[in-house]
Amino acid sequence: MATPKLHIAHELLARAHSPDTANQLFTERIKQKPLFLRPTSPTPADNRSRRRLHRLRKKEYFLRKQKPKPLSAREKRASGIYDLPKEECKYAIFKGLHEMWVGYMQEILDLKDRPITSPISAQSHGSKLVSADFHGAEVEVVRSRCAGRVGIKGIVVRDTKFTFVIITEKDELKNVPKEQTIFRFYLPVPVSQNADAEEPEDKTAPKDLVFELHGSQFQNRAVDRSNKKFKWRNVEYL
Repeated sequence: MATPKLHIAHELLARAHSPDTANQLFTERIKQKPLFLRPTSPTPADNRSRRRLHRLRKKEYFLRKQKPKPLSAREKRASGIYDLPKEECKYAIFKGLHEMWVGYMQEILDLKDRPITSPISAQSHGSKLVSADFHGAEVEVVRSRCAGRVGIKGIVVRDTKFTFVIITEKDELKNVPKEQTIFRFYLPVPVSQNADAEEPEDKTAPKDLVFELHGSQFQNRAVDRSNKKFKWRNVEYL
């Protein structure tokens, strides 16, 4: 009858210890020691959970690196960013904005600190006028398909794609469509600071520049006009 083969650990312990000590160590340290087993590969559920966690972390990383999503037109209207408080709809409040706009237009047309050397025309200054911002301009409706709009005069507080929102001297807010409407605005000519002090006092002061704006050809936002190329078009007179 063949003798049972000893455990490899028992053989190693017998080489270093006496037979009784080797048997005791083998029994207490190896044979009776609990063996905790761990699966070598995760279950399908664990793999699914790991993949889901990886996708969430990847999505979170890209969302953190991306710029915030701009608000839609509906969200902007719901937030009320286009609403003007009634207590702030005063003509006197926007009078300072109009004065700033006058200086802005004089700088665009090269009128500051020097007299007019050449007349203002569509060929020379048309592209600058159509790309200008009209927030703060004091305009007047001089012609329109709707007779009720003629005579409306005030400061532009909002320049949208299709309308001018105007505050009148009576503190009334008017929403005037641009289509089939002609607006007129005046631009004062600045007095040159280098003028000769010996000039006669009765010399007539320069007249204000008068411009007419055809709203049907002006249906775009102020932001879009700054990069838009000026093109000649036929104008349909009202």
